Amino acid sequence: MAFARFMSGPLGRGLRIVAGLALIVLGIVLALAGDVGSIVGGVALVLVGGVFFYAGAANVCFISRLIGAPFRGRDLPA
Repeated sequence: MAFARFMSGPLGRGLRIVAGLALIVLGIVLALAGDVGSIVGGVALVLVGGVFFYAGAANVCFISRLIGAPFRGRDLPA
């Protein structure tokens, strides 16, 4: 549960937002490379980055049930 508390705190949320933005930028750069494989990979990275960004901004965790934590960070016990 310590990991869930860290990820729901300001540093963990910021890390998810920054990681999401980095993946989005990397995906755009890769998609602009031109060939079909790069475009597909770039779009996939943009989508994954969007999920990370959303999770950090909304303070939710999509794998929370696997680690026994609540879906929303604010629902964590103190």
